[in-house]
Amino acid sequence: MSLKTREEYLDSLRQQKTVVYFMGERIENVVDSPYLRPHIESAAMTYHLAHDPVFQDLMVVESSLTGKKINRFTHIHQSTEDLVKKVKMMRMIGQRTGSCFQRCVGFDALNALYTVTYEIDQKYGTEYHDRIKKYLEYVQENDLMCAGAMTDPKGDRSKKPSQQADPDLYTRVVEKRPDGIVVRGAKAHQTGIVNSHEFIVMPTTALGPDDADYAVACAIPVDAPGVIHIFGRQTNDLRKAQGGIDAGNGRFGMVGGEALTVMNDVFVPWERVFMCGETDFAGLFVERFAAYHRQNYGGCKVGLADIIIGACSAMAYYNGVEKASHIRDKIVDMIHLAETLYTGSIACSAEGRPLPCGSYYVDTMLANITKLNVTKNIYEICRLAHDITGGFIATLPSEADFRHPEIGQYVEKYFRGRADVPTEVRIRMARLIENMTGGTALAESMHGAGSPQAMRIMLLREGNLPHKVKLAEELSGVDKVLDKTEKPA
Repeated sequence: MSLKTREEYLDSLRQQKTVVYFMGERIENVVDSPYLRPHIESAAMTYHLAHDPVFQDLMVVESSLTGKKINRFTHIHQSTEDLVKKVKMMRMIGQRTGSCFQRCVGFDALNALYTVTYEIDQKYGTEYHDRIKKYLEYVQENDLMCAGAMTDPKGDRSKKPSQQADPDLYTRVVEKRPDGIVVRGAKAHQTGIVNSHEFIVMPTTALGPDDADYAVACAIPVDAPGVIHIFGRQTNDLRKAQGGIDAGNGRFGMVGGEALTVMNDVFVPWERVFMCGETDFAGLFVERFAAYHRQNYGGCKVGLADIIIGACSAMAYYNGVEKASHIRDKIVDMIHLAETLYTGSIACSAEGRPLPCGSYYVDTMLANITKLNVTKNIYEICRLAHDITGGFIATLPSEADFRHPEIGQYVEKYFRGRADVPTEVRIRMARLIENMTGGTALAESMHGAGSPQAMRIMLLREGNLPHKVKLAEELSGVDKVLDKTEKPA
């Protein structure tokens, strides 16, 4: 089996013994939980669309390891075409879910592992790269959903991992055995992890010699002994359980179903360990993963923006203002903001290059530019959506009021826009806009794949300021005035 169906994916989750808690109670069956099912359905679309002939070119690819047809989410990029198709695939899925479909984090983790393990082996003579290739064959053959687990709780941000009062605030190796290692710690904000099959542990920051125990990368089943997932609350999460109009995007939820994942002395066999103590490669690992992941945002977030723009255009009609010049100008602004993000993702993909291992990597500068723009453009798109829609998206009565035999008539009467558009249609569209433009979804646009400051640091590093100084000196004729050692770094 190289391509799971939606039904096979859901059945595989039912067979797992994943330990998940939400609202103080253990969830025995993640698939059928009304709190988790919407975002699980969003992930399931990555399996369903792989069997749709219309999207085969984006969703299915030939494995570079086995030659078999596999889901692109388990693929190692072999060309700039692969990188571009990744972005197009994500925009397409975003357009069909209106939510996070979660598989990209593990996708990026696998690609980062593939590149960095090769370079560790070249320096230290280790066998990590062979291990990741064998692991990838397993993931591809079984079409597994992998969660990428990078972000540690971090504790006191002014201190390094080894300096923390509690050493478990960064995931670490607490024991090495002949047959494997034992890891302890936690990973925070883990997108889609409760409905994944595996999660990939990665270092979260550059590390020094004193932090060797924290330089660990490995693959762990989500239901491994000692692993506990605590599912996070999301804006209006109780509406998912209630369903109906108030849920907004009831079928696919709001974002990626994030959780805190705790590892209480979890055993990992050596064949699943891809870094163990090589602190000098931790920073490179973070940089590679981050660039791959930041590449995505002009794809998936623009797919969501396409829906928001469409919903606002419809709402303008419902409100009777679709021809107003200021409304049309705002729609144009939203399109401009969204397509600017898309061009960034396409550009960093098209400008990709091969690495020593043979796989392809995005342009780091342009990937970081894309994500930094997301932290601004998506907020502006949502602001314009609120402007166009009107304040009633924040004050709508519940569906229970709308259906009520006594007061429902007033909701029907006073929340109608155009006479030829049913009130329920206007309410449904308003709830979708509310769902997609507020709370958890916006926070993810800001902090997913790193905070804005992380991108700014990379831009300064990748900006090649000495070269720019040299260009200015040559044109101005002052090349010999500023000594080379005095130029800004």
